[in-house]
Amino acid sequence: MNSTLRLFEDFFRSLLKDVFRTVLILFKIMIPVSIIVKILQMLGFITVIGHMLYPVMKFVGLPGEMGLVWATGMTTNLFGGIIAFINISGGMDLSIAQVTTISIMMLVAHTFLIELPIARKTGVRLVAMFLIRFLFAFAFGFIIYHLYKAFGWYTLTAQIVWKPEAMPDDSISSWALEQLKSYGVIIAFIFSLMLLLRILNKIGVIAIITRLLNPFLKILGIGKQVTTIALVGLTLGIVYGGALIIDEVKSNPSIPKKDIFYAMVLMGLCHSVIEDTILMVSLGASFIGVFVIRLLLSMFVVFCLVRITRLLSDKTMNRIFLR
Repeated sequence: MNSTLRLFEDFFRSLLKDVFRTVLILFKIMIPVSIIVKILQMLGFITVIGHMLYPVMKFVGLPGEMGLVWATGMTTNLFGGIIAFINISGGMDLSIAQVTTISIMMLVAHTFLIELPIARKTGVRLVAMFLIRFLFAFAFGFIIYHLYKAFGWYTLTAQIVWKPEAMPDDSISSWALEQLKSYGVIIAFIFSLMLLLRILNKIGVIAIITRLLNPFLKILGIGKQVTTIALVGLTLGIVYGGALIIDEVKSNPSIPKKDIFYAMVLMGLCHSVIEDTILMVSLGASFIGVFVIRLLLSMFVVFCLVRITRLLSDKTMNRIFLR
């Protein structure tokens, strides 16, 4: 009995230690960035970025005002982009194809000020990840819109079925309270996620999932050591997937850096596939576009990237993509 109790104590002591270390890494990034983003919003910097993107939007069949929507999503978070979309698109008759286009661009490129530093902590160069996500967000939007236009798909006006409410009180104190609430959710989520993964690992479920996914990820060129983490990123998001990779890198330095890079690229292009897909479909986007086509395009990009980077020397790979 005492030995069993000791095992449980050791298990939870180790778990809490890992949770604390992971949360500390995330909060060192998230707290200062949240403050910076708030200052940028107050100074109108996001509006400036949006106006800079105005001319770009015509190439993906969108009104210039959608540049502000995309800029808001990239500098704040996906919900910020959604609220901007609701406010700006009110007087426009956007087609389902157009809503799908801006949706997929926001899904690939959002929350940069938090997610890019997390990627950097895993060993990936920040500039490289920024360019990959920004350029492919635009490329995916371009492909989606012109594909739909060529075949005459989704030309009907989009219908928004869910409208999030903006925070009525825009004071600093209200903002700070919302931040504290979100940090509490993150702590609880990471604890639950790490606990679940350890339990699944103990009972052998992780090994089964790895065996099932390994052939699929092997086709892409991603090593089996990051299979489970890549799955977490795909389903739950880059913050949680990235946090697990950071923890895994520290505890298991033998993981190839290239595999970490490929996993982060896959998660960067396609993450939170369940929650984010539901959000965008509720805004009027097509499920085929924001889920199926986005997933296929992301896998194709990773497949090609793996083949191209295998031709590079380790020195060149490190200089361009890895820290």
